[in-house]
Amino acid sequence: MPTIRVAIAGLGAVGRTLASRLAEGIPGLELVCAAAGNREKAEAFLGLRGITCPVVDLADFPDLADLAVECAPPARLEQVCRPMLEAGRKVMVLSAGGLLLRPDLIELARGLGGQIIVPTGALLGLDAVTAAAEGSILSVKMTTRKPPMALVGAPYFEDKPIDLMTLREPLRVFTGTAREAAAGFPSNLNVVAALALAGIGPDRTIIDIWADPTVTRNCHSIDVDADAARMHMTIENVPSENPRTGRITALSVLAALRKVASPLRIGT
Repeated sequence: MPTIRVAIAGLGAVGRTLASRLAEGIPGLELVCAAAGNREKAEAFLGLRGITCPVVDLADFPDLADLAVECAPPARLEQVCRPMLEAGRKVMVLSAGGLLLRPDLIELARGLGGQIIVPTGALLGLDAVTAAAEGSILSVKMTTRKPPMALVGAPYFEDKPIDLMTLREPLRVFTGTAREAAAGFPSNLNVVAALALAGIGPDRTIIDIWADPTVTRNCHSIDVDADAARMHMTIENVPSENPRTGRITALSVLAALRKVASPLRIGT
């Protein structure tokens, strides 16, 4: 198979892990460029790790890469995706919640031959959910428990009288649809957006969010009732250096990239 040229948009906790692992060498993949909000800081990191990779503008990605991995703040989703999709390229999107608010990007990919790939990320069971969606899914509900620090800064709390950092016991801070959660927690709950896209959509996928000072991991439980199976799935993710993101997220992206470049694919 031909080598796939990979660009990374964003060198935060996930982007740095990807850059390091790709630079070490993964068959069929080549890191060709990166983009970051702070170019000097990005170049310093790459230089310190001995990674030969130019830091470029997002608009330069289509000329250099076959696939871009979006590890940027959700507000940058359009800037990462649009140039690649307009060129018929692939984009791997971590800010899945942003896709619920920008369906035009999906239509752009469909119209011009590009592709948006959403990795499993910090979730589990998406293979089973996508399989069940080929039949009939009656309901999908997700319950998320996170340490309060992992929810700090979410727009949802701007007009709410909730002081997350003084909580002494678990508090359910949100219940609603995946679409509503994507708007209120754009940097915290890409997992429920991925679940919604895999299953019955953002308006029928329900989520409860708990700020829980008794947990140290980002915990997600999923209940699916379908004509093919009834599922209950639970995962507890160890946070990365960014408390909003689990360590498994970067590993999930690496696994997805290997699938893109591999002659053997495991899973739906």
